[in-house]
Amino acid sequence: MSKITDRKLIVGLDIGTSMVKAVVGELLDDGGISVIGVGSHPSKGMDKGGVNDLNMVVQSVQRAMSEMELMADCRVSSVFMSISGRHVQCQNESGMVPINNKEVTQEDVDNVIHAARSVPIAAERRLLHVLPQEFTIDVQEGIKNPIGMSGVRMEAQAHIITCADDMAKNLVKCVERCDLTTDQLIFSSLASSYAVLTDDEKELGVCVVDIGGGTIDIVIYTDGAIRHTAVVPAAGNQITSDIAKIFRTPISHAEDIKINYACALKDMVSMEENIEVHSVGGRPSRAMSRHTLAEVIEPRYQELFELVQKEIRNSGFEEQIAAGIVLTGGTAKMEGAVEFAEEIFQMPVRVGEPLFIKGLSEYVEDPTFATAIGLLQYGKEHVAAKTAAKSKTSEGVWERIQSWFKGEF
Repeated sequence: MSKITDRKLIVGLDIGTSMVKAVVGELLDDGGISVIGVGSHPSKGMDKGGVNDLNMVVQSVQRAMSEMELMADCRVSSVFMSISGRHVQCQNESGMVPINNKEVTQEDVDNVIHAARSVPIAAERRLLHVLPQEFTIDVQEGIKNPIGMSGVRMEAQAHIITCADDMAKNLVKCVERCDLTTDQLIFSSLASSYAVLTDDEKELGVCVVDIGGGTIDIVIYTDGAIRHTAVVPAAGNQITSDIAKIFRTPISHAEDIKINYACALKDMVSMEENIEVHSVGGRPSRAMSRHTLAEVIEPRYQELFELVQKEIRNSGFEEQIAAGIVLTGGTAKMEGAVEFAEEIFQMPVRVGEPLFIKGLSEYVEDPTFATAIGLLQYGKEHVAAKTAAKSKTSEGVWERIQSWFKGEF
């Protein structure tokens, strides 16, 4: 097997409440990324985005990673990893600095973003992301890229995402026990947005609703920048639990019923259609109406969508989401989910699958892989920025050496 150092590889690891997804992509010469290996395994030891059994999570990660490495014929050493949970919080901040040379340089941009991020953060919290929204130079507002522009002072607005440090350490510890290092932790819904959104949607205003097994992760874009992020601690596992309890069937079979037969809108299901339901304790299976199943599921979907709607309204950006809602994650795949969501939100809704995929697209063109593929896209940009920064540093050193030889130092 080839090592990751031999090839330009990026690995995305999404440790969800229901499934662990691992994807490895190879950086192409044209700047794209090609998926060359995929692994997935049921997630054990996770609850609502947090670790509650370290050893079980480690086993789940090892199996997903092994499957991915076997498919890609490589051995990886580091991953970009997602994080979620109700402990994730966001805030919008601003910072201001004088412009040193009357013309904005990258150093000025770095300084103003540093000023925006210099808000006090509690000791028990970890800074995940500082995402620039726009810049203001003197009286000119709404600037996307200020480099090269003239002015006296510059202000930056930034979206800051933090998480509980202990929660992050537990996830990192799981990866380290698999003999891997973490390149970076990325908020799940931010990663998903990299995979499922178009630039037009981000400019027009859009909300990504990533409905997983344990949490609903939300991110809102307007004018091409992130304005709000949130986590709702309720999701698809509650639907599975409702099916198991009401139909008195094992959890594993309830999950199969949800995936194969469930519908979020009871009016879309025929009264005559029946399904087989396994019983517990060795009792014989029973035939149940699929319409009855939909009657059980519809109120739960309504509750989940109304929780999302409340969060969007509280954010203050509901009127600015002209492109509507993009549902992604495993629970978004259910029949009737889009139609029901359009009824609740009163705006356009679509299911978000990973876009612009090269390589093993048939394996990952699915909402359940949105976060994992988004991690690859995020990782690609991270690597490109790191390479550019390193190149700039090298150029600076070379200029200093030349100046020294010329006696200008």
